[in-house]
This record gives sequence, structure tokens and C-alpha cells, in this order.
Amino acid sequence: MPLRTARGRGAGARRRGRTVRHGGAGVSGQAITDPVHVAADRQSGPERPFPFRQFIVKMHGRCNLACTYCYLYEGPDSGWRDRPAATPAAVLDATAARIAEHATRHALRDLALVLHGGEPLLAGAGTLAAFVARVRERVPAGSQVHATVQTNATLLTPERLAVLADGGIRVGISLDGGTAAHNRRRVDHAGRPSWPAAARGARLVAERFPASYAGVLTVVDPTLDPVETYESLLALRPPALDLLLPHGNWSAPPPHQSGARHGDWLCAVFDRWWDAGRREVRVRLFEECLALLLGLPAATEALGLAPFDAVVVETDGSIEQVDSLKSAYPGAARTGLDVFGNTFDEALRHPGVAARQAGAESLAEQCRACPLLRVCGGGHYAHRYRAGHGFRNPSVYCADLQRFIRHAAARLAGASASGPSPAEGGAH
Repeated sequence: MPLRTARGRGAGARRRGRTVRHGGAGVSGQAITDPVHVAADRQSGPERPFPFRQFIVKMHGRCNLACTYCYLYEGPDSGWRDRPAATPAAVLDATAARIAEHATRHALRDLALVLHGGEPLLAGAGTLAAFVARVRERVPAGSQVHATVQTNATLLTPERLAVLADGGIRVGISLDGGTAAHNRRRVDHAGRPSWPAAARGARLVAERFPASYAGVLTVVDPTLDPVETYESLLALRPPALDLLLPHGNWSAPPPHQSGARHGDWLCAVFDRWWDAGRREVRVRLFEECLALLLGLPAATEALGLAPFDAVVVETDGSIEQVDSLKSAYPGAARTGLDVFGNTFDEALRHPGVAARQAGAESLAEQCRACPLLRVCGGGHYAHRYRAGHGFRNPSVYCADLQRFIRHAAARLAGASASGPSPAEGGAH
């Protein structure tokens, strides 16, 4: 989904209380990373607190786009207004030191470093590469840093991509689909469409820097034809797709929430993906669902009971929980900590982080009694919120998740007699 924009005319206040869709600025599950790498240590058994393995660093706090549905800049939390636009060098230096400290303390073999915003390329490709190099220099020997930048693709050029490739930084792209019509709400501050520049950037990565291409992130829009949307994204030749549900909760329901429309949409795309006869693209939601159905470990915020392991550093050095919480209420992501005076281990002890690492213990009673518990995991944490009752509720997408998971299970069961489909064979 697109990275979102800073709008200077009180837009956040105008839309307060409304449900808005994911932005690329949100994180885990809102950035294209390789879950196989960062999930490897999860198999060693339960551990609480579970160390952070995904470090989302805001390289720039503003965006060159002004998407009309951004949950970060148009949502209830306007804290971004009080933070610096570009992340100061002192913050980046302290962040690198804290990441290395955490990696050393917990003997991390693999960690994901996600460069975010806003639009992170506003900070400059050289700045991104220098920061990644600094982190790699400081982590202990044996720790692998898997770096990704999540961008709206409008600022990608051959020169910038060469810098990112030389720096070992993969490129994840946020789009609403693979056509101009799909991306009509992704405009710049003058209201001009961003699609021409975004399409040019996406094709540039696919054609000239395929080894750096992490994939495309997009959000389910039940008003769009599911198969057409999926196939339009395939035309951009991504190695992976991340399909996300729009942010919403019980107090601010997601748009078009009637019946199980989002679940139906996912089922239609799943069937197209499953029946392709070959693995055209990795779809993380589908592969993780199949893995969980098969009793395998999986690493996604949207499904399963694996301990949550992502943390955010804002442009002023604040240590926060992931941006998706900002769609619930102002301050929901805050911890009161920062990289200058606090360690990431202190953030692990924050009540909000502890709740997200408690597995089934933190879920509503009806979720704990549900036969789909180990696969669904209660759904995305932010989608459980209800004002006055916190997050101990089923997901607002409960019906959609049940629809999708049961459908995937039926397809998996139906294939057991004739052997796995190409998609099933790549489930994990």
C-alpha cells in the first residue's frame, strides 16, 4: 500500500475517527521483508520477552504524496507533526548502536532492518546506504542484517537504485494495484496522479535491478475486481506480494464492511493463485496461512500466535510500537522511551509489547475457544480495538478471516489426494 503524505492543512483533524487504509509507513506486515530469515530462531521454543528481530527506522517523517486515505497522516494520531522531517544523524547513530546492542545481547543470527517513512527516499539513497552500513559494522560477527526500503516508487531512478543495490538494500514497493485506475487516490500535494512515476519506478526495479526487488505491498479493496487487481500486480513482476486488510476496528469500522467482503476478495485471489499451475509469485498471507494449517511455524502479524518481534524508531529517536496502532487512537504506539536513554530490552518490558508477545493469553475468550485459533491467532492486533475495552476483542475482520482460512483449508484438503499444487509446494 502506498506510503503516505504529510499534509499541512489540518487534514488529520478533519478525518479523525474515520477508518483509513494502510500506508507504507506502517510496519510489520506493511513492509516487504523475508520472513524466512527473521523467523528462523522462533523454532527454538517459547521465550518471553521475545527479542526484537525487525527494526523499523523512520528515515524521513514526511511524504511526497498526499494519498486521501492515509491512516498515518490522515488518521487520529497527529504526533508526526511534532517530529523532525529528516532523521538527524545523531538519531541514526544512536539507533545503530542500540540495534547492535540488542543483537549482541540476544545473539541474533538474522535481523530485518526496514527503512521507512513517510517516503524514506526523501532522505537520500546515500543516507540510507550509509545507515545500513553503520548497522552492519556494529552488529556482532555472525549477525546478518537483511535491509529493505519500503517506498512509493515515485523517486526511484537508475542512480538511486544503483546506490541501494551496492548497499545491499532490497526495494519493497507500495501500490494500490497495477493500473492507473487502481491508484487514482494516490496523488501528490498538488492533486496530480502519482501512477506514471510509480509505474516507471516499479518497472525500473523489475527490469534493471531484479536482484534488489523485494516485492509489492497492497491493501485489499473489495470495490476492485480481485483477479484483475492481482493480475495487474503480476504484470509488474514482483517476486512477492503482501496483501493487507485495511486498518479498522470496532469503534472505527473498516470501509465496505458488510458480510465477509474482504474475505471473499481474498478467496477469489487465492483460487487464482492456487490454480495457476505454477508458483507465479509468493503471496505471504497465503503461504503463511498454508504453513499454519500444516502445523508449521509462520511469521506474519496478520495470522498465527508467534511472538510479535517488531519495533519502530521515529525521526526524533522515540522508540515506539508499530504504526498500525496509530489507527486506533492518538498515542497508542507510544512507549515513552527513546534510543538516547533507553535500550530495546526496556521496550520489550513495555506492557503493550508484552501483551503482543503473550500469545493466546492476550486474546478474547471467544478467540481462545475458536477451532481456528492456531491459524488465525486473533488477527491483526490493531483490528481488535474497541474504545473503552482495549484490544482484548476478536478482530473486526473475524468473519473475513474465518471465510478465508476455511476456504484455504478446503483447497488444501482437496489437493491432498492428487498431490500438492505448485502454490502449496511453496507454502513455507
